[in-house]
Amino acid sequence: MNLRVILIDDHTLFRVGLEGLLSSRGLEIVASVGSGQEGLRLVESLKPDIILLDMRMPGIDGLGVLKQLKELKLEIPIVMLTTSTEENDLLESLRQGAQGYLLKDMEPDELVLALRDIVSGKTVVAPDLAPILAKAVQGGGIHENEKPENSPFSELTPRETEILGLLAEGQSNKAIARNLGISDGTVKLHVKAILRKLDVHSRVEAAVMAVQQGFSRNEQNA
Repeated sequence: MNLRVILIDDHTLFRVGLEGLLSSRGLEIVASVGSGQEGLRLVESLKPDIILLDMRMPGIDGLGVLKQLKELKLEIPIVMLTTSTEENDLLESLRQGAQGYLLKDMEPDELVLALRDIVSGKTVVAPDLAPILAKAVQGGGIHENEKPENSPFSELTPRETEILGLLAEGQSNKAIARNLGISDGTVKLHVKAILRKLDVHSRVEAAVMAVQQGFSRNEQNA
């Protein structure tokens, strides 16, 4: 699949280098711009398959651009590609609807795979940031007024909510089984049930959804 990409990043050297890397791997860079304002102007007319967006930019920063893009309701996946590992940047990006949060030091081939996954409907977050997601799922970093009344998590059993918190940490089925004193097979069944109930395809997506929906494991188990 030939992906059409818009890059929005104020660092010219990084942007030019990334253009070359993505182009050499079969992606089409339809625009590469250095400001959020210019990016916003081009997105509607070019309608790319995916938008790569830097976090720290003069003028409108990445979160500001993300909010404005979401208001346009274009249904184009937006990926934050940044050096920021700040908890607030990650959580706010996910709350505002970003479908990816990736770090600039990742391998080029991994980036391309992540972009293709995101365009196919998955949510991808840099593995190094799993502890931040886990902390948010377990009750930290969520604004109280963002908790919805009809949460999709209300269908989860107490055991499933507990397992959701652990899988958000990136723990394997074996590690979860050890922690909870149950079998690998039982964990596998619980994880399948969690993904089915939340209508997602991966552990990371479940954790991201938990952040976006204001889910608190502590509150669920209270």
